[in-house]
Amino acid sequence: MNRRNMTGGLLGLMLMLAPASAQTAPATPATPSAAPAAARPIPAANYVAVGGYYYEQGQFDQAYVAYRAAAELEPNSPAALLGLGRSQVKLRLYSAGITTLKKLVTLDSRNFDAYISLSQAYVQQFIGAGDRTVVSSNLGEALRTLQDAEALAQGATQNRDLLLSRVWNERGYVYKLQGDAPKAITAFKQAIALNGDNAILLYNLGDMYYATGNIPLALDNLQQAVILDPRDPFNRAYYAKLLALSGNVTAAKPEAAQAARLAPKNAYAVGQYGVVSYLARDAVTARAQLNQAVALDPLRYPEFYFYLGRLSLDAGDLKAAREQFTRAAALGSQNAEYAYYLGLSYERGAGAVAPDRLKARENYERALKLTPGYKDAQDALNRVR
Repeated sequence: MNRRNMTGGLLGLMLMLAPASAQTAPATPATPSAAPAAARPIPAANYVAVGGYYYEQGQFDQAYVAYRAAAELEPNSPAALLGLGRSQVKLRLYSAGITTLKKLVTLDSRNFDAYISLSQAYVQQFIGAGDRTVVSSNLGEALRTLQDAEALAQGATQNRDLLLSRVWNERGYVYKLQGDAPKAITAFKQAIALNGDNAILLYNLGDMYYATGNIPLALDNLQQAVILDPRDPFNRAYYAKLLALSGNVTAAKPEAAQAARLAPKNAYAVGQYGVVSYLARDAVTARAQLNQAVALDPLRYPEFYFYLGRLSLDAGDLKAAREQFTRAAALGSQNAEYAYYLGLSYERGAGAVAPDRLKARENYERALKLTPGYKDAQDALNRVR
């Protein structure tokens, strides 16, 4: 997107929200000696409003500009700091976001959303780190921050259960990253017990069941999420993928197509339509949808590069397969399957593309390091030694 157009959009909104005297030029003075009236400055609250608009639209760079302007005008504004910190995290400015949100909880120790956002910032920095040992303390910091959030929620006179459900939901996600599936499932169940009509919570519990290999319970929870919020593209797209993985591609494909129709600019929904199409052996639709998904969001979903790699591998295009698997393995550095398939693409040779047993062995070893006991990777490593 052209940055001048983006700035123009921000200025346009700011003009709409500016005081009337700041929007229009003063009338011709009655006497030549009259001094022109000075334009009133745009209040910080107006920048916060603009930031909120852009944040909801997913235009986080624009939101960041607006919130930063608000924070410069009012450095101790809770609304400005909260929006700025959240926008920084969305833009992967993790350290800056954490600093901003720490400042907020220091200034406003009763701000529940500040603690939740700070916890999320720690988590996102952990996920986005190339070397997670550098940020190994982040998940512990996230849990400690959630303890503070829970204390505030327990003392709330309104929406107590809703606030507590948010705490338990965030805990579940942290436990998942820590590799503690039983704790994660218990946390998500606790969140649902407090707020049973929330489709996002059902999605998260279903995702956790899928991670532990319990496809039937994963499907049950995702189906409930779709029923509760039928227009949510994430719920429907994930439900479609789980249907396909369970072998029910006949039911999966229309669900995936519907998710993509609901949100044609949503990379996740479009990409999962591609995944489901691949599992349904519709290579043409799969390739089109997966390419569209990575064009919409090139950095967030390594799974889509992985399936593009599978398509290329199936077609015997090893050069393209290696490129796509390399992207998948770089973005999804903790996924053993991506490393395994990258190794497989190097083990094979076709036409002018020669096999590279050394790179194949390196990636099989990496897959085994990530998932000890990974049988396919161990068998492949035995072949290339």
